[in-house]
Amino acid sequence: MVVGYWIVAALLAVFYLYAGGKKVAQSKEQLAPMMGWVDTIPMPVVRLVGAVEIIGAAGLILPPATGIAPVLAVVAAVCFAVLQVFAAGLHLSRGEVKNTGLNLVLIVLAAVAAWLATAF
Repeated sequence: MVVGYWIVAALLAVFYLYAGGKKVAQSKEQLAPMMGWVDTIPMPVVRLVGAVEIIGAAGLILPPATGIAPVLAVVAAVCFAVLQVFAAGLHLSRGEVKNTGLNLVLIVLAAVAAWLATAF
C-alpha cells in the first residue's frame, strides 16, 4: 500500500505543482488557451486556486515523508477530490462536457490516494 501511495501521490503532486504554478505565475492571456474558464473567474481567485494546488501537492508529499502529521496527506487528497468536483461543475456549467474526463480521472486518483494514505 505504501508503494502504491507514493506512485499515486507523486503523479498528483507533479500534476498539481505544474497546474498550480501556471495559475500563480502566468497572466490571464497566457492561461486562456489552455484553461478557457479563466475568462469567467476573477484573476485573484485563479491565483488562489493555484496556491491551494501547490500547498495541496506539498500536503500529499511532506507529511508522510517526514512522519509529521501524516493524516494531512488524507486531508490533502480529499480536498483535491472536492476541488475536482467543483471544477467538473464549472466545466458542465460552461457546456464543456468533453473537459470533464480529466476531472473524473483526478477525482479517482485523489480518492485512491486518500485511501492509500491511511497506511500511514
